[in-house]
Amino acid sequence: MKFVDIKFLLSVHSIKQLPEPLYPEIAFAGRSNVGKSSLMNTLVGRKSLVKVSGRPGKTQGLNFFQLGETAYLVDLPGYGFAKVSRGMQDKWQSLITSYLESRTSLCCVVVIMDIRHGAKQQDTQLISWLKQHNINYLPVYTKADKLSGNQRHKHAAALDAGHTIKSDQRILFSAKNGMGKDELERVLASFTGIG
Repeated sequence: MKFVDIKFLLSVHSIKQLPEPLYPEIAFAGRSNVGKSSLMNTLVGRKSLVKVSGRPGKTQGLNFFQLGETAYLVDLPGYGFAKVSRGMQDKWQSLITSYLESRTSLCCVVVIMDIRHGAKQQDTQLISWLKQHNINYLPVYTKADKLSGNQRHKHAAALDAGHTIKSDQRILFSAKNGMGKDELERVLASFTGIG
């Protein structure tokens, strides 16, 4: 599965706006500033298809991207930041929860975490919630290039333990040098059933 021939489809702010579930969907979730946009851009081989921002809370809806006639990629709003009002956070949370619970075409949620930081409660809660709802998820530890090999191994092991994940269940990724990109493509293809 190659992530080419991709275009922005629409930004959804209420469940009624969701597109027809024509294709398998892969959703991307993570705390603000963990490198979600950079990961998605690397995956599709484009510099700025998904807007990268230094300002937390930039993604304010469920942003759908159509991958040819094969799949939708869905960029979810980041979580765990203080720059957005509590009311706005609650609104996003409700929209995301409704989407994750009801979307039959959802194949996998890519849970993105910065490898340099320890296990965060919100990531643990999301992973537990996905497990409880039998929703496929794939943990991806980003910014792996920022650590030496030894540090990378140590930090990844700490995150694995913090989220009760086995090392063969997650991917180490770097948008800077492309580490993990081929593996990520392969695993996502297996979730969608697309070769």
